[in-house]
Amino acid sequence: MKHLLLQLLASVLLAAPALAQNQPGGTPLLPNRIDGFGAPAAATVPVNRPRDEATIDILGSYYQQDGTHGAVEGGRGTEQLTDVTPTIILNIPLDTVSRLTANIGTDFYASASTDRIDFALSTPSSRDERIHADFGYTREQKAKGTQWGAGVGFSQEYDYLSFNGVGSFAKTSADGNRQLGVTAQVFIDQATLIRPIELRSAPAVGDGARQSYNVSISYSQVLTKRLQASITTELVQQNGLLSTPFHRVYFFDNPDPNRALTVGDNFAPLAPSAARIEKLPNSRFKYPVGLRLNYYASDLVQIRSYYRFYNDNFGIQAHTFELELPVKVTPFIVLYPFYRYHQQTASTYFAPYLGHSITDKFYTSDYDLSGFTAHKTGLGLRYSPVYGIGRFRVPGHDRAGRARVMRFRSVDLRYAHYQRSTDLTADILSFDLGFAL
Repeated sequence: MKHLLLQLLASVLLAAPALAQNQPGGTPLLPNRIDGFGAPAAATVPVNRPRDEATIDILGSYYQQDGTHGAVEGGRGTEQLTDVTPTIILNIPLDTVSRLTANIGTDFYASASTDRIDFALSTPSSRDERIHADFGYTREQKAKGTQWGAGVGFSQEYDYLSFNGVGSFAKTSADGNRQLGVTAQVFIDQATLIRPIELRSAPAVGDGARQSYNVSISYSQVLTKRLQASITTELVQQNGLLSTPFHRVYFFDNPDPNRALTVGDNFAPLAPSAARIEKLPNSRFKYPVGLRLNYYASDLVQIRSYYRFYNDNFGIQAHTFELELPVKVTPFIVLYPFYRYHQQTASTYFAPYLGHSITDKFYTSDYDLSGFTAHKTGLGLRYSPVYGIGRFRVPGHDRAGRARVMRFRSVDLRYAHYQRSTDLTADILSFDLGFAL
């Protein structure tokens, strides 16, 4: 849903990045990950498309990660995952003040870590497909300097179903230098409770329902001819099942024997005592605050910087810094190297393998809730000639009776490498093919 939100508030957020509490695609499928980087729920939405023409963006990405602290095996074992995400984004102006948007896509992923739920390789949980669709409407009142929008969407995979809705409002000053935006989102999620094979007779950890309520407020201002600034804050309340029912936790003082089946060399050795299902509170409140500064150093170079402070009632505090340096190599080609640093403290409820006591009220060995530092570096390339890359006819005619012509406007390519101090590494390659009608 974050893609739709960015599309609705493109004029407000000064190209603001995805916030930490959601997947890069927006839907909080992994509520424990706050470092803002993981298997993408969908590709990034472009925010620089003209408003007066229909546009189509074909996006996709290939993501691959690996690590040694899989939560399915109690904070150890593989974290290998691959994810392919084709997506189509439509932007259709209805008139000079209103438009429709649609974001439709799917994910094809394979996960070696979830393949450990049954201690058997190549089980049905090792790969899956997720489909998602988001639809939005925006309308602008130019005389008043206001814009409002609304949208709905859904996401579904074999063990998860999510519905969402969003409403937004933006107010621009008469001189166009100041903007205030407010957005409200709600996610209604339902998960199928899939537990580790040896724990399926254990008491249920909940009914699989979760609700998330997000309120985002942003203020942006042009400070000088070269400097722009924006500040954003988002209040997030999550209720329901926040733990993952197939995450194991092992205890140093559990007297119960481990009744799991014997496993081979492809798995972590069996723990000496039995595991329990991860258990976390059923309510979580998050409140990040971000500051963005964009400086136009020259006609050829920009400096885009971003800082975010994050806090929640799970005991996590985090600091994130981003820097991007777009450089215009030619009038039509832009290179943009980027860097992102993230540091967070561990949750009150986290402990590594065999680090918990059975007297603990809540417990997890999910390293997304551990203390760590992370670095992401990468390079992007954008090619966008003034008259486009090419043109071709499509069926139909315009209002003047002329044959419709589709323009191939631009190509964006982007590569990033991610490395976390907990031994997790990842690489992602993405593209965006922009068309206009």
